[in-house]
Amino acid sequence: MAHTALGGVIGVMWLVLPGMTSDHERYGGYEVPVSAVGSAPAVSDGSGASAVAAPEEESSTGDLVLPLVVAGTAVAVASYGYARRRRRTQTRTTPAPPPLPPAARPTAPELDRQARKSLVAADDCVRTSREELGFVEGLLGAEAVAPFTEAVRYAEAELTAAFQLRQAYDDNPTDASRSALDEIVARCVDAGRRLDAEAAGFDRLRALEQDMTGALRHAEVRFREMTGRTGAAEATLADLHERYAPTASFSVTGRLEQAKDRLVFATTGLNRARQSADQGEPDRAVLHLRAAEGAIDQAEVFVDGVDRLASALAAAAQAVPDALDEVEAAVVEAREQLAEGTGAGVPVGALEGHVSRARATLAAVRGEAAAGPYDPLDALRRVAAVSAPLGTVPGAVRLVARCATDAADGFVGTHRGAVGAEARTRLAEARRLLDQDPVEADAFARRALELAERDVRAHGNPYGGRPEHTNGVAGAVLGGILLGDLPDAEGEALTGGAPGSFGGPATRARRGLTPPRKNSPGIP
Repeated sequence: MAHTALGGVIGVMWLVLPGMTSDHERYGGYEVPVSAVGSAPAVSDGSGASAVAAPEEESSTGDLVLPLVVAGTAVAVASYGYARRRRRTQTRTTPAPPPLPPAARPTAPELDRQARKSLVAADDCVRTSREELGFVEGLLGAEAVAPFTEAVRYAEAELTAAFQLRQAYDDNPTDASRSALDEIVARCVDAGRRLDAEAAGFDRLRALEQDMTGALRHAEVRFREMTGRTGAAEATLADLHERYAPTASFSVTGRLEQAKDRLVFATTGLNRARQSADQGEPDRAVLHLRAAEGAIDQAEVFVDGVDRLASALAAAAQAVPDALDEVEAAVVEAREQLAEGTGAGVPVGALEGHVSRARATLAAVRGEAAAGPYDPLDALRRVAAVSAPLGTVPGAVRLVARCATDAADGFVGTHRGAVGAEARTRLAEARRLLDQDPVEADAFARRALELAERDVRAHGNPYGGRPEHTNGVAGAVLGGILLGDLPDAEGEALTGGAPGSFGGPATRARRGLTPPRKNSPGIP
């Protein structure tokens, strides 16, 4: 085909070139006009008369024949080449090259690990975004942050669906569930992208680099409030130790010490934020402020946990007598069924066992409540466990499940630098079941706390014996306030990270830190 095109071009050029002469030609060094294509130039003889050559009346037919011959030859050559190539293709004995292989899909274990990492990353982003959003809402109001609140809610919904898929996969991890793992990753990515998309607008709303005076003042006010509340919570915890059994306050053991640790870190951060602002280093001041805000928020989680437990224990103590009476009535009804030789659909032998265990538990709880001090939340949990087989569950058990879920959520949030996907998945399932099946929700929440504590023990304390152990940096890294293992040997500056900020995986560490200048204040 290329030969054909070439031949056509040559033919056309042959026809056109004779007419592409200049309107003027040079003769003897002078330009003279040309009257027509192929005519001779008119030359003046100097006397006023002109000698004009006779025009040719006919064009030579040879000028047209040659291009036609060339074009025909080109067509013939092209046709022969095409036919030869087609015949060679049809008779080829060498196999065609194989198609390129599709992109290799990850193995099931690789996809499983990817799904776990995606859940942890998305959960961290949602928690960090929610924390900073709370600070800004307290300063600017709910209306100002409405678009960002909506983004967080969207991310929470996607993450909730991803956790539910993960729980279903853990219940039945078959090869057919690969699609579930794919969807987990996709939903986590979607949640992160939504937060990433709002990060720039959130920064414009805060405008900390332009003027952080209001934000710094707001953080300092909250810091002072938390310092006062921590002292009050210590008195509350001492009262719990006196009024209830030791197991009643076990879930908040050591939490106030951790609250103080976060406040130590916040103190340093706020001081350095103000110093950096005064020295004309707004970028560094923002980093210090964000780190301090995260620490203050987590200190509040620890203190809230103590106050919430005190309220739950008081409510549980009031609910225990009614719960005992409710289950006692169910025992009486079951014994009547046994006397009649029926079990209302339950085998008689099994019903007898349920009744026996219920009577023993009720008697034990009544004795503990009378003797005191005891653990009313645990009492309600035990009563609910023996009443469920009898077809009744006291309404107060929802109080137990919510308290356990809140305790697990607080622990995961304040130790998220070490807590893995399994604990977070069980926690999400506990939240989902709170209103549907509080007994199961309580079991999932307690399991989530066990797994989270196991993860923290396995993580250990890499800062033991170092300054970071006492200046709050170790707790900030463990709590996910600082992203990564950041302090240098002196604990004076971050060496490769930043405080977490509102946003998804691509933006939550956007407030990066350049290496500090010598003798300049760094992030603790």
